[in-house]
Amino acid sequence: MANVDAAFGYRPVGKVGSGVNNGGTTLYTIGDNYATSIYKGDHVMQASGLVIAGTASGSTNLGVFNGCFYIDPTSKKPTWSNYYSQVNVTASGSISGGTTIDAYIYDDPYTLFVAQCDGTIAKTDIGKNTDSVLGTSSTVNGLSVTEINSGAEATTAGLQVKIIGISKDPDNSDADSDNANWHVMWNEHVKFSSTGITGT
Repeated sequence: MANVDAAFGYRPVGKVGSGVNNGGTTLYTIGDNYATSIYKGDHVMQASGLVIAGTASGSTNLGVFNGCFYIDPTSKKPTWSNYYSQVNVTASGSISGGTTIDAYIYDDPYTLFVAQCDGTIAKTDIGKNTDSVLGTSSTVNGLSVTEINSGAEATTAGLQVKIIGISKDPDNSDADSDNANWHVMWNEHVKFSSTGITGT
């Protein structure tokens, strides 16, 4: 049966080894006037202590974005958003001293995520590693469309995530068809190992 093609980024579903999962995030900061949008479910990286948008194959992964809190530059009111956009936050100096853009990140390196693949991954690839495929997300719902790369799975250490197993979602668990959902965990992570480990 064909899978539903509806990418959603990285969605936390538990902890590796069925450990206690409280769904917690850690508070980080996005730099004022940062010029790249970040959507809920996007993986993010860290540079100079600040959150930056993830790239398709970068190794300094910090976690997955779960929204942000900032002072709206027009209304001057505290605002929560599923996504960060440079155009809807206050640049330094436009409010006295600028403003802090708080980003909430699933940063535990042992979090288990589910993500859709952009093609077909075989069950024999479980244990291998792969990278991300970035897409153009929408400001309508603020949700990511990032997927995992079905053409990059390998035992190579230097890949972002490790393939743990296929989802049990009946609409997206056909490994023989494109766009199945897979469980993954970090392989390259700033709090774990930014160089990653070899897949099996």
